[in-house]
Amino acid sequence: MGRLTGGDPSLLRRINSAVVLYALRDGGSARLTDLVQSTGLSRPTIEGVVEGLIETGLVAEAPAEQGETRRQGRPARRFRFRAEAGHLLGVEIGSHRVAVLLSDLRGRVLGSSVRDVTEEAPADERLERVRTVVADLLRRTGIARTSLRAVGVGTPGIVGADGQVRLGTALPGWTGLPLGERLRRSFRCPVLVENDANAAVVAEHWKGAGVGSDDIVFVLAGLSPGAGSLIAGRLHRGYGGAAGEIGALHLLGREAMPEQVLSTTGTPLHPLDEEAVARVFARAREGDGRAREAVDRFLQRLVHDVAALVLALDPELVVVGGWAAGLDGVLEPLRVELSRYCLRPPRVELSGLGEAAVATGALRLALDHVEEELFAVEGTVTSYS
Repeated sequence: MGRLTGGDPSLLRRINSAVVLYALRDGGSARLTDLVQSTGLSRPTIEGVVEGLIETGLVAEAPAEQGETRRQGRPARRFRFRAEAGHLLGVEIGSHRVAVLLSDLRGRVLGSSVRDVTEEAPADERLERVRTVVADLLRRTGIARTSLRAVGVGTPGIVGADGQVRLGTALPGWTGLPLGERLRRSFRCPVLVENDANAAVVAEHWKGAGVGSDDIVFVLAGLSPGAGSLIAGRLHRGYGGAAGEIGALHLLGREAMPEQVLSTTGTPLHPLDEEAVARVFARAREGDGRAREAVDRFLQRLVHDVAALVLALDPELVVVGGWAAGLDGVLEPLRVELSRYCLRPPRVELSGLGEAAVATGALRLALDHVEEELFAVEGTVTSYS
């Protein structure tokens, strides 16, 4: 592409198209007069832009509103953003399940699907489960695979900008996996891969407990907790994508391994899974002394991990999600202990999205990618017809 100058008419057209498209996307159907008022562009400019957007498939004429007529009896033309012109996927790849959300170009969820997968499943089997779940969801909703414009993926591990899992100990065969590249072969559209806790904090900021807050720490609480952070509304990944890996703090020698922390017998808890941990918490609620001690150790460790992030980042809000958030007694000890450790204790809330947080965040990342294309002025407008 040649060099653009300030007076380049093609640049001005792209700017005007982005402005009009943005107005239609957020404002429902609108008349030309409405668009003139909301964008500040002239009517002839609006008319040319709208016709061009209709050709791309992103805009269509909308029916007149009830009772809307002009003096001559013919209602003014109305136009709308075609949210159905493309579709997005948000995918969670976890230890025990694969979850998928499907949305239109406004981010409105049209369908979802969840399938279990064994913790021991190798990488190829887990990826095949993703393909199966997606195929089933597309079939049930009647959406063509060619309609997909972007796929967001949330996964455990340290993820590079190229979608490769640099380190992923939670899933077999995950370290070094070119996850983005593997999935692009199936979807033939942009695939954006992100750490699961990072995806979850994006989701909570979008439509969960973090709406209205721009400085958030999301704690994916479990046997090996992870965290995602928004700083001034922007996702903080760190230099190498490893920000928030608080589950590695025990490697510094400060604390015991999780299977020792939650043991009630003096020997490591085995198997170390969510079901076994839930039994320990249940026995603690029933008054078992050794189980109470194990739960106290678990909560104290979680407090230390979260306090380290709070002291470093000074967030307005800490959101607690993951399976441990469903266990009784997690939230209040966090609030109390953080008030002891932290110079300015943050608000602490449970996730507003629960198990859907990671897939929802992955969907938001896909939506962000498409919106950057739709409202960009440095390239041409993509056809979505």
